[in-house]
Amino acid sequence: MLRTARFADLTPFEVYALCRLRVDVFVVEQECPYSELDGRDVEPATVHLWAEVDGEVAATIRVLDDGPTRAIGRVATAPAARGQGLAAQLIEAGIALCEGAPITLGAQAHLEGWYERFGFRRSGPGYDEDGIPHVPMRREPA
Repeated sequence: MLRTARFADLTPFEVYALCRLRVDVFVVEQECPYSELDGRDVEPATVHLWAEVDGEVAATIRVLDDGPTRAIGRVATAPAARGQGLAAQLIEAGIALCEGAPITLGAQAHLEGWYERFGFRRSGPGYDEDGIPHVPMRREPA
């Protein structure tokens, strides 16, 4: 089941579940010093999307409003839920929310090809974020 909400509309339990998944994926699994809530999560225009499986958050993304562009980020899928297409469904839903605006994201370098499936293209040189190689990507409106 796919869900969508702005931060102000999330219940405390939903906030906890989204943050817990991010910590499990980014901090525990990838061992990076990750700041859970960075201020962008609570911006009024930020939209959180997540997929639930058996009542548990299994995957999540967020869509930021950066003025003329939108940004998709904080893409995380629980290890047990990988390979089920949940992240793909969330990316497609996130793209639909962007209403024809260009979309940017910072992809982990090994996932560049995966994001290309959705029309994203590398938009600059690679960089390191928290010890993990990343590449900037952009998707122009259709």
